[in-house]
Amino acid sequence: MYRKSLLLAACLSFTLASPAIARNVTGSGIAPATVANSAERPIGFAATASAGGALVVLMTDAALPSLDGVVLGDAERQALGAAIAAASFDAKAGSTLSLRGIGAFPRILLVGTGAAPTALALAEAGGKAAQELKNEAHPVTIAGASNDTSAADVAYGFALGQYRFDRYQTVGKKTPPTGAVTILAANPAAAESFFASRGKPLADGVRLSRDLANEPANVIYPESFVAEVRKAFAGVAGVSIEVLDEAAMRRLGMGSIVGVGQGSPRGSRMMLVRYRGSGAPDAPLALVGKGITFDSGGISIKPAAGMGNMKGDMSGAASVMGAALSLAKSRAPVHVVAVAALAENMPDGNAQRPGDVVRSMSGKTIEVVNTDAEGRLVLADGVEYVARQYRPHSIVTVATLTGSIVGALSDQYAGLFARGDALADGLLAAGTTSGEELWRMPLHKNYAERVKSDIADIRNSGGDGPGASLGAHFVGFFVDEATPWAHLDIAGVNRSEKTSPLVPKGMTGFGVRLLDAFARGGK
Repeated sequence: MYRKSLLLAACLSFTLASPAIARNVTGSGIAPATVANSAERPIGFAATASAGGALVVLMTDAALPSLDGVVLGDAERQALGAAIAAASFDAKAGSTLSLRGIGAFPRILLVGTGAAPTALALAEAGGKAAQELKNEAHPVTIAGASNDTSAADVAYGFALGQYRFDRYQTVGKKTPPTGAVTILAANPAAAESFFASRGKPLADGVRLSRDLANEPANVIYPESFVAEVRKAFAGVAGVSIEVLDEAAMRRLGMGSIVGVGQGSPRGSRMMLVRYRGSGAPDAPLALVGKGITFDSGGISIKPAAGMGNMKGDMSGAASVMGAALSLAKSRAPVHVVAVAALAENMPDGNAQRPGDVVRSMSGKTIEVVNTDAEGRLVLADGVEYVARQYRPHSIVTVATLTGSIVGALSDQYAGLFARGDALADGLLAAGTTSGEELWRMPLHKNYAERVKSDIADIRNSGGDGPGASLGAHFVGFFVDEATPWAHLDIAGVNRSEKTSPLVPKGMTGFGVRLLDAFARGGK
């Protein structure tokens, strides 16, 4: 007993009190501010189509719509009708039919929306058009939106669908087309207003999240993540930013996050972005994201295969910042605090070891049995700090937390864990509305037994078993039982190996659209 007490005291003293070893950080040779992605097509609205560009027609069924604002003669309409019949085009959502040589348009693309399309279906049609025309040199006109809000939905989808991350390609790079895309609307000014007030800010938030997660880890690390997010929020009204460096976190007793990053020469950070809109309540919604800018696994090192994708292990932090940016730019009447718990998990002589014991900010002790279960450690201090400083009405944690959730849900859903049905139902509804869907997973009281420690309050891994649920339970251990809390495990959906209408291949920005809708009450 005496020897065990000495060991515990030594571990706690080392993690909380010892200074970080001074080391030089070699430069990456690339900075995110110096290289830009290729320009995207500008998006606008008009009442009539310009001649000479590609034409996209949104179709709810096999009958050609009236196409107000588009100059098509009788012969051209007959040719389109014949092509539709010959191809048995039924306008199901996601279906396309590409035609050339009809009238003055070098290409006519028919895109199915399905009957009575929702806002999401219209957005997906816009994204589908962006994907299909990514190599089309001509300007683009999109016709067939039934009203001005529908036109704005299509524009939003096109903005998401045309995203690219090509800033580091230099050899044999094809310059993508930059000709304008114009969506036809009865009242172009109204459609532009709808898009500017909601769709464009949301697309900007998704773009921020994708850019941060796509960047290599020699470009985005805790300090540079903070710098890039600051740039994104520059000049945005109603926003305040707080950043804790490693020294500040040590003074606050945040041994959990500091321990994760102590093997890296790049110091850990905690970034909090607060946005309060007009008429919003006093108590905010807290969105806390895992921000492991690179995860080697630490001393419990990962296999080499696929480790490069661990540059995206900060996707939770990137997406909560993207959601906050969307809400702030659109001046939503909400109050949110987005938290990025940032660290780089690396193995070196100063790295945290399996068997170490650390304290969270509240004084709870954690036995670190696996240094590759590090995301839950940074979240522990993140939720405790935001709870103490901002007193949120609810907390939602977002993290690429476990491979276990990938095995359970693949890339179809993110896992949802929640204490309380009201919070879970709100998130599930927002997932359906936004197209970023969730599947609720269990949080059982018996999971507490799996993460009990013999020498501390809790251990950070429960070994074999329901890994996603155990990881969620660990995070929940640091959230007061009286505070509504939910956890999103996005490990299976933060990256896509294939292109879909709203999500090009690569880092997806999953969670921005979902959290934006949830913060607004599902609207």
